[in-house]
Parts: sequence; C-alpha cells; structure tokens
Amino acid sequence: MLIPARRLRAAGLARGTVGSYAAVLWGLAMFVAISPGATRILIPMLLLAYLAPFIAGPDVIGRVLRRGGDGRPPMKDVTPPDPPEIVG
Repeated sequence: MLIPARRLRAAGLARGTVGSYAAVLWGLAMFVAISPGATRILIPMLLLAYLAPFIAGPDVIGRVLRRGGDGRPPMKDVTPPDPPEIVG
C-alpha cells in the first residue's frame, strides 16, 4: 500500500489526501480479510484502487485531481495588465 501512496505523493498530492488514500486502501483490505462474504464486491474495488497509481503516471493523476474532476480545463485569467505608470 505504501508504493502506490508514494507515487501519489510524487504526483504532488497533499499529505492528507495520500494518507486518506492509504487508510481507505488498508481498511478495505482488512475488511476483505475479516469478512469473506464481501470479497466478491470488494476485491475488484481494492484491485483498482491499488493499481490506479501505476496505470496512470504521477503527472496524469496530478493533472486530473488539480483540474477538479468535471473534465473542464481550469479558468483562464483574461484580466488585462495594469497600464504602466508615467513618472515625470
């Protein structure tokens, strides 16, 4: 669980986000280990959560998470610059 968390940290994610990811991944793994009935549903989710940082590189993960998740690019600042001051 620490290897994918390291890749997420290399992508520039905050420590809290990476810590939450690691805690959820660990919790899912422990729940699968304790209750064998839930394995049919949780193992695919656990596998996807573990492999996602390896499939998408750190730059892709960072770009997607910084964008916000709605698929739109960030807003562009179109404010004109201040005119230069004339000293004289």
